[in-house]
Amino acid sequence: MPARPIRGVICAEAVGLLGAVAAAVLLAGKANWELPLVAVLLVAAVIGDLTAQDTAAARIKISSSFLAIVTAIVLLGATPAALIGTVTILAGWLRFRYTGAALLNNLFAFAWFPILSWTAFQAVVSTTGVDGGDGLFYLLVFGTFVLALGLNFLLVVGERSYVERDPLWNAVRIVLVPLLPTELVSGLIAVGLAYLYVKVGLASLALFAIALLVLQYLMGALLLSQQRGDELELRARQLAGFQVGLLSALLRTLDLRDRMTARHSAAVARYSREIAAAAGMSEEEQELAHTAGLLHDIGKFILSDKILSGEADLSEKDWVEIRKHPYEGARIVSEIDGYRPVGEIILAHHERLDGLGYPRGLQRDDIPATAKIISVA
Repeated sequence: MPARPIRGVICAEAVGLLGAVAAAVLLAGKANWELPLVAVLLVAAVIGDLTAQDTAAARIKISSSFLAIVTAIVLLGATPAALIGTVTILAGWLRFRYTGAALLNNLFAFAWFPILSWTAFQAVVSTTGVDGGDGLFYLLVFGTFVLALGLNFLLVVGERSYVERDPLWNAVRIVLVPLLPTELVSGLIAVGLAYLYVKVGLASLALFAIALLVLQYLMGALLLSQQRGDELELRARQLAGFQVGLLSALLRTLDLRDRMTARHSAAVARYSREIAAAAGMSEEEQELAHTAGLLHDIGKFILSDKILSGEADLSEKDWVEIRKHPYEGARIVSEIDGYRPVGEIILAHHERLDGLGYPRGLQRDDIPATAKIISVA
């Protein structure tokens, strides 16, 4: 589905950014302009953004600068927090030089989410009268962090989801959900910093720097682990697809050489599944029987056209070759990851209860149950 036109979105965000500037100016008089605290939070936010971690799946960066901005929301107010947010974005843009549209989106988001979050925070404070000496105040700090997280994610990723017509839930599932544990820890750190600031004052700022470094490390380790896991899963799927494709190619080649064997294998696969179901086997065992039935004669790939055609009498030497096909089929299939159980069934599908089968002369309970089903089918 083609992306939506972005010009209207850009115009709306530009107007919205101007509105955020106006709101910040109006709220400036209600802010706490404690310059040492403003400076420390600004530096922490900028450093956090410049060392942000990439999330390739959603093409966004996850940064501990968010912790500094939320701390500014509850300790300084809307305008200082919005100022710190926008300056942080501009510093990051000077470093990474991403597109102008992305810059506008980030400025819009980092100007508005502090203002909106502080508005909600202040409304609760005014209504309830809680302050730094009340335990509910710190619960409110954590709630403000969660609200700011949601607003920031919605404003940044929501715009991209709208433009690219990609459901927002995809980004929530891929990016936000895996990061929630770390983000909630970050919220608890914000609560701790607010508590220390209320009780200790500016001396707690050294602890803030340490907390920021720890958080950035945790986020980096989490994202690296997630991305490596995604890469391994992708490579495993690609390898599995290649392996199954190789088996399919072998079956098609065998079909071109001997259509009777191909039709026979398809019938055996169908009957094997039905017999396994009638025997009360699990869905997994039924699927195993079907797969083994489909591949049970793949070892005939080694046989000559003379033997496959069946148009000439077979010599003892020919029979020696025929009796090799369970072994060859098992060898081919067992080399594919996850197909060893199928290989064991293929190897035993010409065994007999009386021990006169081939290639190993197994008897009764030594023969896998699914191999017995293949033999009957």
